Formats: sequence, structure tokens, C-alpha cells
Amino acid sequence: MSSQSASPALSDDELRETLDRLAGLTLTMSDQVEDQTKAINRVTTAANEARRAAAIAQSQTDPEHYGELVGETIDGKIRETLNSIVQSVNELDQKTNQTVGVLAQAEKDKWDVINAIRSREVKVERFKSRLPWFGLGAVVLALAMAVLLPRFSAINGATCAVFGGQWLNASTGGFACVHYQD
Repeated sequence: MSSQSASPALSDDELRETLDRLAGLTLTMSDQVEDQTKAINRVTTAANEARRAAAIAQSQTDPEHYGELVGETIDGKIRETLNSIVQSVNELDQKTNQTVGVLAQAEKDKWDVINAIRSREVKVERFKSRLPWFGLGAVVLALAMAVLLPRFSAINGATCAVFGGQWLNASTGGFACVHYQD
């Protein structure tokens, strides 16, 4: 047989009161569960927002992404200045190349002038080395003319007249060029 004691049966009023208490307790628990569900939903929403904020913060603090952002910002801010600098550098490069060309031409012209001067100096030195021979030749020519000119003037009447003489028939039977003194 059973060792459990039978509980006395409740009256209808007590049963109603117990059911009312159980219903109230159920409603209270239901409200508490609903409040906890709302709190859990708020916590979940806050956690999701925190997760999204963390992901955004992570992407903003990611060195690669941050570098790209900084690069884009810098590129946007200084692109025009950099393009201007690049253009200036290109122009300077062209001018430098032109200057190098002009300097090379000037150097070539300088050497052409130096070579022309050297060539003239060589010709002058050759002339200087031959000058005594020209002088000697002039002296020899003058002596030859002094000796041969009177003889040449005495050859015929035309040359005698050119030199101021007279072509006369000499007593020996030949002709002679005579110059009279005044």
C-alpha cells in the first residue's frame, strides 16, 4: 500500500483562489518574460550596432584601407601641384637638353676657331721661315737687274728710248744706246 498521505481536498473557493493566484503568477511571469525578451532584444540590437560600429572602426583603422584613404586625399589635394611640378621638370629637362646642344655647338665652334688660328699661325711661321729667302731673292734680283738692265736697254732702240736714251749708230759700225747728262 502506499505510504503517501492523501491531501485533503480544497474547497471551491480555495480552488478558485489558487487558480487566480496561479493565473496572476502566470501573468506576472509572462510580463517578466516579455520584459526580459524586450531587454534581450535591446541587448541584441545594441550588440549588433556595436558589431557594425566595430567593423566600421576596424575598416577605418585598417592600415591598408587607411593608407588608401590618405592616398586618395593627398592625391586629390596635391594632384594639380604635382602635375605642375612634373610639367616644370619636363620643361627644365627640355631646356637642359637644348643648353647641352648649344654648349656642344659652342665647344665645336671654339675648336674650329682654334684650329683655324693654328692653321694661320703655321702658315705665318712658314712665311717667316721663307722670308729671308724672299729677301735674298729680292737682293739677287736687284743685282741682276742692275747688271742686266743696262745691257737689256742696249739691245734695241725701243728699250733704249724707254730708259731715256738714244739709239745711235756708233763709229765702229754697230748701234749703241747713249744716255746724255744734262
